[in-house]
Amino acid sequence: MHVVFFGDQHLDSLGGAQVSMRLQREFLERAGHTVTVVAPRMHGPRAAGAAMDAANLDLPSMPITLDREYSMTWPGRATDRYLDRAMTTRPPVDLVHVQADFWGAFIGHRYAQRHGIPVVHTMHNRVDVGIAAVTPLHRPVLAALNAWRRVALRGAAGSAPGRPVGGSDGWAFLRGLAAGASAVTAPSTHFARRLEQHDVFDAVDVIWNGIDDDVRAAVLAEAPVERMPGRPRFVWLGRMSPEKRLLPFLEAWNTAGIDAELEIIGGGGQRAAAEKLVAGHDGVRFAGRLTYPQTLARIAAADALVQTSIGFETQGMTPFEAATLGTPSIISDPDIAAELGGGFWAVADPSTSSGTPSVEPARVAALAETLRVAASDIAAGTAPTPLPTVAEAFRQSSRTAAMVEVYERVLADG
Repeated sequence: MHVVFFGDQHLDSLGGAQVSMRLQREFLERAGHTVTVVAPRMHGPRAAGAAMDAANLDLPSMPITLDREYSMTWPGRATDRYLDRAMTTRPPVDLVHVQADFWGAFIGHRYAQRHGIPVVHTMHNRVDVGIAAVTPLHRPVLAALNAWRRVALRGAAGSAPGRPVGGSDGWAFLRGLAAGASAVTAPSTHFARRLEQHDVFDAVDVIWNGIDDDVRAAVLAEAPVERMPGRPRFVWLGRMSPEKRLLPFLEAWNTAGIDAELEIIGGGGQRAAAEKLVAGHDGVRFAGRLTYPQTLARIAAADALVQTSIGFETQGMTPFEAATLGTPSIISDPDIAAELGGGFWAVADPSTSSGTPSVEPARVAALAETLRVAASDIAAGTAPTPLPTVAEAFRQSSRTAAMVEVYERVLADG
């Protein structure tokens, strides 16, 4: 079959959704399917290499961040015409798979509506929490997004796909996107159940994002059988932005006062502030942005991965990647802890305790205490072991097989 992915960002840009989509595309192609990826054209120094991939259909775009890493394409009739012309050189499309939350979602649903193609929509983003994390004006921003959604999804044909959806919060926004879909998937059980509870879609399929089978095997083949001697080694990775809670983590690291090493992988707007917080601390290193295989190798070499966001992640890939590589995690988000099932250190949630004067300082203190416990367990050789079932269920080959079942069900339903 020919499946067309729609994303908000180019797959060569940084981000968990982009990593997942790249793997999905690769394993669908291995299974004999054709994939076209529609996304905004990249800008900056890496744009030329990104444009060389024949599977990519890059839309005219404008950069939206200072580092030119991310861009957007305006959903409208000009983009519709550009996309339709470009698709005439490609095979007939069987199914549209929208994996976007904003302009990419609008463009994808408009395309499917114009051509009568069924849509599978993967929800990667809990929009309300994400926007609240980056702006105090999240309510008017969400109201504006919903207004934009209603206009954009009227489509070229003059009518919105699916049922008309009102409302001005984050769940209304997601309900509006799902209205034109034949199936909705989510990368975790907890997010799927929230989508159902808020009437986004009646029955959401749970399909985890996965890890590349071959890269995992290669990383594990190179990893030492026994732990290398030395101080406990921790790793944190991700986008350096407020919702990921890197700065509170580094406050907790300073408070914990443990004799350990920390490697921080990734980039973003908070890097300078992060470096300032731990300036002069022995054993803290900023590795910058690494390739996917390099990142997995660093996770495998660490004694523990630290996951720090709370309530934001719809899956939280890094603890799953760590678990499938045999590395336990310190987990701040109780939803992620429940999804993993075991083999980790859970950070106590002070928001559930009565009399807590301020949740964030209490969270920092709880994380500091968990870091102390983890460092002690690692030094004593009593660190928890991730569950073997997670490693099997997280392989991308199994995730692709599960997604193909959803595709075939949607196509069979007509």
